[in-house]
This record gives sequence, structure tokens and C-alpha cells, in this order.
Amino acid sequence: MFSYPRRCRLSGARQYDAVFAGKVRRHQGPLTVWGIPNALGHSRLGLSVSRRVGNNVQRNRVKRLLREAFRLNQGQFGGGYDLVIVVRPHEFLKMERYGELLVEAVAGVDRVWRGGKDDKVKG
Repeated sequence: MFSYPRRCRLSGARQYDAVFAGKVRRHQGPLTVWGIPNALGHSRLGLSVSRRVGNNVQRNRVKRLLREAFRLNQGQFGGGYDLVIVVRPHEFLKMERYGELLVEAVAGVDRVWRGGKDDKVKG
């Protein structure tokens, strides 16, 4: 069973800016996942959900589902990454689907950092 302690969270503008500065992103459905490797041995998560996604209740629901999807699937991420998930407006999905999208996106980010080719990369 995985947990979601404070050490698995990105906090502060500097940490978010560092992830965006890495310029590696992967689009998967309504999610855009930005990522950079870290030396911590575990992945950390940051979320960016704009008001265009919905009202406060809807945005918080999406964030809860994404945090739970991250918690349940963090063992499938290769190595430790700092990840920022940007959510675009969409019809809301089930938590399992968010988990699938997240795993696919992180796999794409991992391939880029390991030297593979990916057409979803800015840079």
C-alpha cells in the first residue's frame, strides 16, 4: 500500500518553475504532465487546475482523484521524478482512467529522459 506524505508533494513556485524549465511534457487526454528527474528516489507531484476546468468543487474533485491515482500508481514510475500535472477542461473521468492516463504520460516523460524519441516534447 502506498501513501501520499508531504515529501511526495511539490510546493512553492521554485519547484514548479524548475519542472517547467525542464521543457519535457507529455499530453495524455485532458492531462499535460511535465516532468524532470530528481535524486530523491521517489516521485513528487504538483497540480495545476485552472478555473476553466470548473467551479471550486469540481476542481477539488479532479485534484483529489489525481492525487489518489498518483498514490496508487507511483510504484509504476521509473525512478524518481518531479511531476506537474496541468489539467485542461474536460468531461470528468473515473479515478481508474486518470490513473491510466497518468501512467502513460509518465512513461513518455521517462522515455525522453532516458534518451528515447518522443514527438510530444517541447524544446
